[in-house]
Amino acid sequence: MTHGSSTPHQQPALGKIDTSVPHSARIWNYWMGGKDNYEVDRVAGDQYREVAPTIEVMARASRAYLIRTVTHVAGEAGIRQFLDIGTGLPTYDNTHQVAQRVAPEARIVYVDNDPLVLRHAQALLTSTPEGVTDYIDADLHDPEKILQAASKTLDFSRPVALMLMGILGHIQDYDEARAIVRRLQEALPPGSYFVHYDSTDTDQALKQAQQGYDDTGAVPYVLRSPEQVARFYDGLELIEPGIVSCPLWRPEPPDAPVEKTDVYGGVARKL
Repeated sequence: MTHGSSTPHQQPALGKIDTSVPHSARIWNYWMGGKDNYEVDRVAGDQYREVAPTIEVMARASRAYLIRTVTHVAGEAGIRQFLDIGTGLPTYDNTHQVAQRVAPEARIVYVDNDPLVLRHAQALLTSTPEGVTDYIDADLHDPEKILQAASKTLDFSRPVALMLMGILGHIQDYDEARAIVRRLQEALPPGSYFVHYDSTDTDQALKQAQQGYDDTGAVPYVLRSPEQVARFYDGLELIEPGIVSCPLWRPEPPDAPVEKTDVYGGVARKL
């Protein structure tokens, strides 16, 4: 991998894109004002919004949270390596853009297994001349493959920020989800960071909308309790303000009025 490089490890498997079933990455892209979605995604997104009108606010607040957390981790925490698993489709202020604004030499590895994301990987994988971005076609269910492939770009003897943003709900079994998170965290050296959010089961309308979405045949997403979400941070040192509704995580400006959403996350350090 050369500096400023932007070549995915595997070529896009374009034939695998299924436009007959809605896909969460494309729906989130739609909710955030992106163009990389199909009619089936827009229909599903509109149906979801009819039941849970706050979902677009949640989607945009989640991206704002990513921007704040990555800025903190690259800035104040001084991290120069990022492993962003389940990145979804590029929209605005993607991880590499935020991190390399702070530290042009930052190295970012994206992981996803969506062929549409693969199709857009070349657009996603721009990098500063000093830094590196790379893309791995892999599934969160296979952490060993992810770690092996990421080690070609990232130096796991130096701190890494592991990012799991809105992805763990796609692991249906809670124990398996915790085991995957633990395995990924174990591979990180002390001084590394865990950056995460997931939607929670704290709103009845959201639960109803999610059930309707799951019933379309799309890959389901499990809404978990804030207590279950908190277990993903076991053994790590949470930084202030802990695990909170994402808009409450260090809002900018600090005294800005914020409205809670049913997406919870935090940033934690491996000791």
